Amino acid sequence: MIANPKPAQESTPARRYVLAGQTVTARALAGGLYLVATPIGNLGDISLRALETLAAADAIACEDTRVTRKLLDRYGIETHLTPYHEHNAATARPKLVERLQAGEAVALVSDAGTPLISDPGYKLVRAAQAAGCTVTALPGASSVLAALSIAGLPTDRFFFEGFLPAKQQARRARLAELARIPATLVLFETGPRLAEVLADLAELLPEREAAICRELTKLHEEMRRDALPALAAHYAGESETRGEFVIVVAPPGKAADVPSAEDIDTLLRNALAGNSLKDAADLVAEATGQPRRDIYQRALHLTKRDGEADR
Repeated sequence: MIANPKPAQESTPARRYVLAGQTVTARALAGGLYLVATPIGNLGDISLRALETLAAADAIACEDTRVTRKLLDRYGIETHLTPYHEHNAATARPKLVERLQAGEAVALVSDAGTPLISDPGYKLVRAAQAAGCTVTALPGASSVLAALSIAGLPTDRFFFEGFLPAKQQARRARLAELARIPATLVLFETGPRLAEVLADLAELLPEREAAICRELTKLHEEMRRDALPALAAHYAGESETRGEFVIVVAPPGKAADVPSAEDIDTLLRNALAGNSLKDAADLVAEATGQPRRDIYQRALHLTKRDGEADR
């Protein structure tokens, strides 16, 4: 059972923030964990409720205090910042839960966007709820939804993957699994790895259209939509790859429902490069929707044929 949060103490000094040049007094907060979405680039993309919560909280748990401090300075917020990230979470989490149990209001933010999306915050949410503390979401900016909204691709169903594996063999194996999902795919990627990831996407999903969204909401925001082979060729050249990228890939078309023998052979060779024959067959069978027995026999045939060719 989740206990009722302790009410904010009347003796708590007033907390303030600055909005459009005017100093605003924040209302007192009840104790609990507040998940506050922050801007993904443009510091103006924050809600009034988020500002008031950040100003009134007893503490703000954040990934990087330097990044969050820029936002707080913009709005004249002086709330204490405490680091909470994947490297210190195991030790920081119990301390935050203790503060929550004592009736404090703690805000959780990520460096950019909505907390818990591609970050480890869910463990703090579970721990807070297990301790009987209230957890409240304050929605706002999200690079996933921002990219989907401008990509010009189907949005009725989408699958958020986040970052693909860094090593090519593992990445190709994962793409083989993602290929059959009947939904638009949303991926995160860094500039230095963008070209190699697009090359793999273009080889494995050559018929798909995609959108590359860079520096969303920032000064140099751009979006480029084209077939994946064309995008791969573009970013293999001298294109700008500084900043943060979201890749939105169109869902499979009707023609992709039954993969060709060549497609299956390509997927198998990629999967066999980093997996056992059994695991490779399982991956490709799941990705293509084809009978595992048929895929396994094809993998045996390919292994034997390619082995003889190497002699």
